Amino acid sequence: MFENLVVPIVVVGVSFLAAVAALMVLPILPAPFLRARVTPEIMGEDTVFLFDGDVLMDATPRARRLLELGQGSLNDWQRFLSLILPRYPGFLTEMTALAENGLVVLEDRAGTGILRARWLNGVARISLLESERAEDDAGIDDQSLAALNTELQTLRDLSQEMPILAWQLDDAGNVSWASQAYLDLAAEMSDDDDVLTWPLPHVFRDTDPSTFSTGVNHRRLAVNLPDGSQRWFDCSVGQAGPSRMLFAVPADAANNAEVTLGHFRQTLTMTFAQIPTGLAIFNRDRNLVMFNPALTDLFQLEPQFLISRPSLAAFLDRLREKQMVPEQKSFKEWREKMATLERESASGVYQENWTLSTGQTFRLTGRPHPDGAVAFLFEDISSEVSLTRRFREELEVSQAVLDSLPDAIAVFSAGGILTTSNAAYSTLWKHDPSSSLGEVSVAEMRKYWLSHTQDYNAQEALGDLADHLQRRVNWTGTAPLTNGVNLDCEVRSIAGGSMMVTFREIAPARQPDRAKSNKSPAHS
Repeated sequence: MFENLVVPIVVVGVSFLAAVAALMVLPILPAPFLRARVTPEIMGEDTVFLFDGDVLMDATPRARRLLELGQGSLNDWQRFLSLILPRYPGFLTEMTALAENGLVVLEDRAGTGILRARWLNGVARISLLESERAEDDAGIDDQSLAALNTELQTLRDLSQEMPILAWQLDDAGNVSWASQAYLDLAAEMSDDDDVLTWPLPHVFRDTDPSTFSTGVNHRRLAVNLPDGSQRWFDCSVGQAGPSRMLFAVPADAANNAEVTLGHFRQTLTMTFAQIPTGLAIFNRDRNLVMFNPALTDLFQLEPQFLISRPSLAAFLDRLREKQMVPEQKSFKEWREKMATLERESASGVYQENWTLSTGQTFRLTGRPHPDGAVAFLFEDISSEVSLTRRFREELEVSQAVLDSLPDAIAVFSAGGILTTSNAAYSTLWKHDPSSSLGEVSVAEMRKYWLSHTQDYNAQEALGDLADHLQRRVNWTGTAPLTNGVNLDCEVRSIAGGSMMVTFREIAPARQPDRAKSNKSPAHS
């Protein structure tokens, strides 16, 4: 009988010795080894995480699948926070006191989930549970669940690939979710190569998110990068329940274009300020939107009046009050003239000279601009008009002097074109150059002169005249005409490279009267 008890006694002894050995070895094992072996075993908890600081020690299969849905560029703890904080905004605050309190229990925003965290010898044991309400509402069919999962995957891919920055702020103003573009920019702005921490830093550090307004308000903000460069974004904000969603669209190209446009406008403004021509630009509503100082100087207009953006009608009425427009017979005629001015300026190029009672003359030019705007240019041409008048008077006097001479005169330009002739020339050759619409060259005049004489000697002389005229060489000669009159011809160069041709009639010598000859001595 004793032999039958030997085997059980040996088994019990070996077990006792193994237990004693385990108790002796257990205290000397390192803590991470012990913690790594801790596994969740509480009934009903199938989503459990074990964290030692930022390191995930262990997790249930369902918990690991959940963790795979977080941002892939983050470590385990940061990825866990990116999934938990949107549902449990006060999680981080409560976790700071977990070691002291030993237990934290939170309910999510929707009231369908519970988070329970325990402190177990330096290890945070976090379990996610479904509330009774969630269990009551869990009756969802497989097709609806598949559709939701497909939509969730689409939204996740969208947040990963879209170039627009998008992020979510919780009640405390912390970043609780962000798109991949936001994470990339945050990493680019980081001063070192450390892994991003959660909550994520605000990319727009110099801007308080509370300054944004929900709705249509937008702001353009700059981000300073470590290399000293800047990136610009058009930011807007929207409300999603208690959280705020912010979006930032890259605006570097738009900002650079606006800066370039500003510099161009500044250059134009400085240029317009220097030109003596008055400039007035009216928009499509015909309100003055731009003018230069020359406009006030030309018409003695008050800057305050121009700054008030007067209408085109008010602007023209003010000019009329200051007697800076041509006087019309009636106000109705004036209005019709101004309506024509506006209509023709908007449809094409309008130009008119305004002669004032003061003796001044303005050239008004109207030009259409994009988007229905109209630009008016006012140029004081009084000196130009006065000079033109004096020049015309001098031409008229010079022509009168030429017409008073008995010799026939024709002047050819350096290019061989007939430019001037006098009355004696028109009478001699029955040719008035002023009545010709086109230009008359030396070659054409040679043919004309030769066709109007039948005398061989005359044709030879006129041919020599034309040849010397074309070669721009001085020449004198005589051309006998059929009526017995001789032409004393001369080609002479004058100022400006022009050539002057002179035809002087020489009457043939007549026999002296015999009777008068006999009486001459007595008479004398």
